[in-house]
Amino acid sequence: MCLIEIIQVVLIDQSERFVFKPLLYELLSGEVEAWEIAPQFSDLLANTDVRFFKDRVKCLYPCDHLGTNAPTAGTVHLESGLLIEYDWLVLAIGAEAKLDIVPGAADYALPFYTLEDAHRVDKKLRELERKNFGKDSAIRVAVVGCGYGGVELAATISERLKEKGIVQAINVEKTILSNAPAGNREAALKVLSSRKVQLILGYFVRCITKGVEPQTSDAEPKSIDSAADHSESVTLELQPAERGLQGQTIWADIVLWTIGSKPLLPQLEPSDKPYDIPLNARGQAETDETLRVKGHPRIFAVGDSSTLRDRNGKLLPATAQVAFQQADFAGWNLWAAINDRPLLPFRYQNLGEMMTLGRYDAAVSPSFTDGLTLEGFVGHTARKIAYLIRLPTDKHRVQVGISWLLKSTVDSVATIQTMLTKAQSGS
Repeated sequence: MCLIEIIQVVLIDQSERFVFKPLLYELLSGEVEAWEIAPQFSDLLANTDVRFFKDRVKCLYPCDHLGTNAPTAGTVHLESGLLIEYDWLVLAIGAEAKLDIVPGAADYALPFYTLEDAHRVDKKLRELERKNFGKDSAIRVAVVGCGYGGVELAATISERLKEKGIVQAINVEKTILSNAPAGNREAALKVLSSRKVQLILGYFVRCITKGVEPQTSDAEPKSIDSAADHSESVTLELQPAERGLQGQTIWADIVLWTIGSKPLLPQLEPSDKPYDIPLNARGQAETDETLRVKGHPRIFAVGDSSTLRDRNGKLLPATAQVAFQQADFAGWNLWAAINDRPLLPFRYQNLGEMMTLGRYDAAVSPSFTDGLTLEGFVGHTARKIAYLIRLPTDKHRVQVGISWLLKSTVDSVATIQTMLTKAQSGS
């Protein structure tokens, strides 16, 4: 007699959509549509046996401690009141923007971390664009942080606003993209300079308050319309990171926050007993090299929910590339654990780094060739192809690929027509 074990997979997420975060910037440039980078789970999981619950996890009660023999490995409590018993658990709940490190940031700065954040930023930019339409005053944008997120935002928004915007990027270090390949950094500096993005380097934001830029006696007089344009602006007090620099005060109509994040795992702590999943200082689960949570052989953690070091003892960065690779290993090791097979130690392979610099502009530095950086349209094409391959299902990849191809064709035809019109008018 052969016994068949039925495996049931349950997916829980507070959103009804899977969000491909590396392409959120393209929402601001209008290069992609929301359905392309944020398909619904119901569509992705159609014709599968995976059960999806749109809910938020309230707390965890694991009982798979080493040496115990419980009938189940634990229970997940959802905010809706539903209790789900599990035999195996994968923690991949991500992180959220950390806005509590600077006074006023939570009140006046907009993070750019989720699909909802991207929609809020786009809505605010549209409001400012409508408000300033036909006026001489420029939209002032302050981007806090010059890592990949800050640089990509500054490049995208400066291209979108053009001469109607003043974009300032603030960074505590004296350079941008300090941990990026030199080719990506140089490409970014070139693009930001060409779009007149103002880099304020060597400063950190001390506080953000509500306030309008004051008139000074030696300042150029402003029109009534110009003053009204910034009636809802905020003030950023900047403090130098090193001695020898003077403090600065800048004003902005919109502040975008790209520094700091905090994992969501500590929010799952039960109220009636100590949290027994080992967490590091950042609130990430301590895992072994197979991505199992230490002390919990039936719980795996990936992405922002886990902490892991490379062979040199250096913490792996919280990037999409690391999370992608961890997901592959976690899936294999989960299968291996269920079937009493040996688990594989996770080995991170750096494939290179990519960044968008606006519509049809990007920089890609692959790891297999030192010193090579693909820039401009070539880099943009390589980046889009790489991310197209990473989209979740074959069906969705085909749909998005066709959509991008049609858009590219239409844009190419429009560009050719514009060039022909200019040539004819010149002749």
